[in-house]
Amino acid sequence: MSRFRICRRLQHALSILVVAVAFMGLAPTAPVLAAGIDAKAKALAKLDNDWSKAAATRDAERVASYYAEDAIAYPPNEPMTIGRAAAKKVWAAYFADPSFRISWKTLHAGVSKSGDLGYTTGTYEDSYKGPDGKLVTEKGKYVCIWRKQKDGSWKAIHDTWNSDSK
Repeated sequence: MSRFRICRRLQHALSILVVAVAFMGLAPTAPVLAAGIDAKAKALAKLDNDWSKAAATRDAERVASYYAEDAIAYPPNEPMTIGRAAAKKVWAAYFADPSFRISWKTLHAGVSKSGDLGYTTGTYEDSYKGPDGKLVTEKGKYVCIWRKQKDGSWKAIHDTWNSDSK
């Protein structure tokens, strides 16, 4: 192996190490599988999974109740929405289609050291009838940032999801 290749590989490895260390310093907690997380993160993962169960009821009001009043949602292929009421409209539009179904599974969760911010990430699956009348099933991923409220409850403040279709 030439000396140049060794230097390039060392530079590449060092770059990866620097980025990883920098990310660890910025991240509130290291992502871990939901099954092996601390109690605070486990409670947040449970809340996220309860939210998915709420979505199965197709009740836009109930689904929107998981958002903070000033939440920002980033639905796929649509403009972002600001506020719980705007997020409720997005969900109501989804539920207006009788064939629409969605569920998600929390894979990672974490809570900041200060205990006032947290995150959940995972995968989702939705389905609906396409323009041709055939059932379309999508799989995707999501990231949700949560903030602890004054009353001690957690509410979603940033919620984004997109499909793996491309």
